[in-house]
Amino acid sequence: MSQNTILNHQEIEFKIKRIAYQIYETFIDEEEIVIAGIQGNGSVFASKIASMLKTISPLKVILCDVVIDKKNPNAAITTSINASEYQNKGLILVDDVLNSGTTLIYGVRHFLDVPLTKFKTAVLVDRNHKKYPIKADFKGISLSTSLLEHVQVVFDEKGDYAYLE
Repeated sequence: MSQNTILNHQEIEFKIKRIAYQIYETFIDEEEIVIAGIQGNGSVFASKIASMLKTISPLKVILCDVVIDKKNPNAAITTSINASEYQNKGLILVDDVLNSGTTLIYGVRHFLDVPLTKFKTAVLVDRNHKKYPIKADFKGISLSTSLLEHVQVVFDEKGDYAYLE
């Protein structure tokens, strides 16, 4: 199968910076926010957004890893921090690619059990093939692709990129 690069390293860096500014603008009235990345690439992307936020804003950023069984999203979801640490704070749930919306919507459902001041979602690539009524509040790029195509994001020390295969 051939692969077409849809975002190169520099473009991903620009997307991260733009998303960080959008998050800062949205949460400007907060002192502290939680960036919750879905295990794997979602956590890596969340970490990159958090690093950028720390350089452009005075917000205190708390990173959180969210563990979701993508094959069985009904299974228990765990986070790297206690619920009391994100209670009554602004939270952004982050993933690399929004495909059907299954992972993101189950992640959202998990955080609804705790009161939050604001709750937003962020993805690098929005595929526009949603099975659930979920949207990304902050997104790097939107793609209308066929269901047979697959978007893969690679975060690598040699350079990040996203491709379509």
